Amino acid sequence: MTSATRARRRRDAAAAKYKPEAVELLLVAEAPPSSVDRYFYFEGVPDHDSLFRHVVRAILAIEPSRSEKPSELRRLAARGVFLIDLKPEPKERGETLDVYVPDLVARAVELKPRHVITIKANVCDLTQRPLLAAGLHVVDQRVPFPGSGQQRVFLEAMSAALDSVGWRH
Repeated sequence: MTSATRARRRRDAAAAKYKPEAVELLLVAEAPPSSVDRYFYFEGVPDHDSLFRHVVRAILAIEPSRSEKPSELRRLAARGVFLIDLKPEPKERGETLDVYVPDLVARAVELKPRHVITIKANVCDLTQRPLLAAGLHVVDQRVPFPGSGQQRVFLEAMSAALDSVGWRH
């Protein structure tokens, strides 16, 4: 088994542990981090866990704690929140992601989410229309990735997206 296969299985197992029975809110991000030690659903991420931390701030309205990440993941799952990536593997430098859209749409449809929020400009541009065309309720909001100085904008855009579908803390 290759190291990439092992990493994918580890990510899949971590996500499955926190997959809600019914997906109320599906978050679609770009791709898992290239570091095999970091992933939204990994419990022991010591640093560079910006997406998770800002999702917790926006959805649970609490300050995330590294030691409480498993509890916070359970709280997200209890609210019906689940995150998937456009590309299930880390993105290669310069790689275009449009070839992954049909697979993403199929995976999203299978989850039957009540609402979908896309995260990062290229993910919004590539996926919102195809997800809508597949019959999913996609929030018409451009939510940036919470990195490179976009943390405040992420929280504002995510709050607006959540408000537009009636989600309250």
